[in-house]
Amino acid sequence: MSDLPSDPPAGRSAASGGDWPAPPALGLALNRMGIFDWDLAQSYLHLDASALEVFDLLPEEYDGTPSGLASRVAPGEGERMDSVVSQALKSGETSYGSYFRVRRRDGSLRWSHTQGTIRRDASGRPYRIIGVVRDATQEIADRADRTEYDTRGRGGTGVVAATTAALAHARSVRDVIDVLRDAHELGSFESSSLVLGLVEAGRIRLVAEGPEYMPGTRLTRIDDPEYPMSEVVRTLAPRFIESADDFAASYPRLWEHVRGFGVTSAAYLPLIAQARPVGALGLLYSGRTRFDSDERNLLIALSSSIAQSVQRALLYEREKDLAEGLQQAMLPRRVPSVPGASIAVRYRSARDGQDIGGDWYDVIPLPGGRVGAVIGDVQGHDTHAAAVMGQLRIVLRAYAAEGHTPATVMARASGFLHELDTDRFATCTYAEIDLTTGVVQLVRAGHMDPLLRLADGSCRRVPVEGGLPLGLSAEFGQLEYPVTTRELDPGQTLLFYTDGLVEQPGTDLDEGLQALADLVHSGPGDIQQLADLLCAAVDERDGGDDVALLLLRRRAADAPRAGARLQQHVAPNDPEALSSARHMIRAAVRAWGAESRGDEIELVADELMVNALMHTDGGAVLTVRILTAAERRLRVEVADASSALPRRREAADSAQSGRGLLLVDLLADVWGVEPRGEGKALWCEFIVPSRENKTPSTPSTS
Repeated sequence: MSDLPSDPPAGRSAASGGDWPAPPALGLALNRMGIFDWDLAQSYLHLDASALEVFDLLPEEYDGTPSGLASRVAPGEGERMDSVVSQALKSGETSYGSYFRVRRRDGSLRWSHTQGTIRRDASGRPYRIIGVVRDATQEIADRADRTEYDTRGRGGTGVVAATTAALAHARSVRDVIDVLRDAHELGSFESSSLVLGLVEAGRIRLVAEGPEYMPGTRLTRIDDPEYPMSEVVRTLAPRFIESADDFAASYPRLWEHVRGFGVTSAAYLPLIAQARPVGALGLLYSGRTRFDSDERNLLIALSSSIAQSVQRALLYEREKDLAEGLQQAMLPRRVPSVPGASIAVRYRSARDGQDIGGDWYDVIPLPGGRVGAVIGDVQGHDTHAAAVMGQLRIVLRAYAAEGHTPATVMARASGFLHELDTDRFATCTYAEIDLTTGVVQLVRAGHMDPLLRLADGSCRRVPVEGGLPLGLSAEFGQLEYPVTTRELDPGQTLLFYTDGLVEQPGTDLDEGLQALADLVHSGPGDIQQLADLLCAAVDERDGGDDVALLLLRRRAADAPRAGARLQQHVAPNDPEALSSARHMIRAAVRAWGAESRGDEIELVADELMVNALMHTDGGAVLTVRILTAAERRLRVEVADASSALPRRREAADSAQSGRGLLLVDLLADVWGVEPRGEGKALWCEFIVPSRENKTPSTPSTS
């Protein structure tokens, strides 16, 4: 039998204010603790009143999402917390905990701690996190006191060990600065101010300053005798200043700036890595007037650890800049303007690490009002993947520009990748869109299906029959890529993307695709704003993979619209066929109201046909059509089976040939050559008078 009373002793409840024992919510609130409930599927994060107080937020300032806390989390802490949560979700852990700093309304920082329990469904997929968040200011202060006590007892080795352990996770110079500032705020250095400078091209640039900016000290020369940082970098020896008089006598110019801070001593330490200086660290003290041998040895050991971290961070940032520069150089520098289409492209590199991926996009203007759209991803996340991506993008663009069909473009690109000296493969989707008719031909090589956003904003997946990834299909001899044909109506948008846009920790691919479709459906109508929204959603997540994104919307207002069309085959050595083709040209000119330019059109068309019959084997196909857009154009095309491209040349006065293309260039408003796989087409266009309120008819050639 328990000795505990079942009811409170008489008078206890009244004496305690009527709320004994205290309810859980009151106990948490009095101890500056709050509760959160995070719905992972809906990305909704509920905070009770006490949790909002920990973040120094008013209820009306919080929107109920994780991103709503961004303004209250110290710089760099958000990414670290995301990494902690993501690791716990991926590894199957049931809980996690971490300290982080909150930036209060007045700009000051204070320590907090969060502890979360992860709820998972029967399949192990996380769907909810329930936990507490609390103010850890006093706890950290108590820990600092214990650290100081232990440090003094162990001769200061605890400070070096703790700081070195923290610096091991620093990947950038900013991370190094944050670690040093944290140690400084916790009292590990016992100094009143901390200054850090880096060596750059014979100068020292301050990257972390004391409590106030000191004019003229942000960038100083190494050979300047007026500054202690320059001295320690120049001599590679530490400089300990043990009195205000020593400081004023040795560095009078700097003393004028620091005397108001009550500085009584200072320690300036060179940061030496691999026998060369990478920077200098300055610690200013108020009240201290001497450094014994143990304290000097402690600071020298600390500077060695900091120097190694700074050098590692500089190397990391240099490699990251190089990798990002390589990636950007491999992507198209600009998106071409395509009549009849609005296009938005985006690329986001992975947030973690200097590694870059092989994600790419491309937009390829094609003749006849067509455009090619490419999205792809080379296996791997390194500079080799980016280099392979660049080569693959160029050859795929070249195959498309040569006029090959989408299936042939994909097959040849796969063969090219297989022949490279690499073991990488690539996934890819290639679409050829005819903006005149809206017909879309899609080919998919192991990539994800695109999405289609309708004019009313609804969004759905576009199933595309696919083949093996590029490189693998050539290796296994399966180069047949089926073509899926769809129609794109005016106002509809095709969305092409890489897996980094849909893959999320703790969710499968179908859930990621559905979340993307929902976001596209609810997103803005402007495709540039929609692209920004999709990238912002990626930035809020873990960001562990690259993302490439291409949106293409068909516009009807300025797209050329095909009117009537006539076509005839002209065989070699067939005068009747040539005469019939000329008769068809005259009939089209009369029917389509182009009589004012009839002679020019007939002369140029005749020149193109004769040129094809004389210089190629086989016949030619003559096509005449009318295009309506901002201005009416009559287009003449002559296609043949030869891949040899014509060239314009200057003919001698007595020459019997060589003036054909000069004549075409003089008479036509615009002309060109289209490679078409196994052949080519010469074309030219003539601006013809507009026919108001009259649809062009199909002329009779009888």
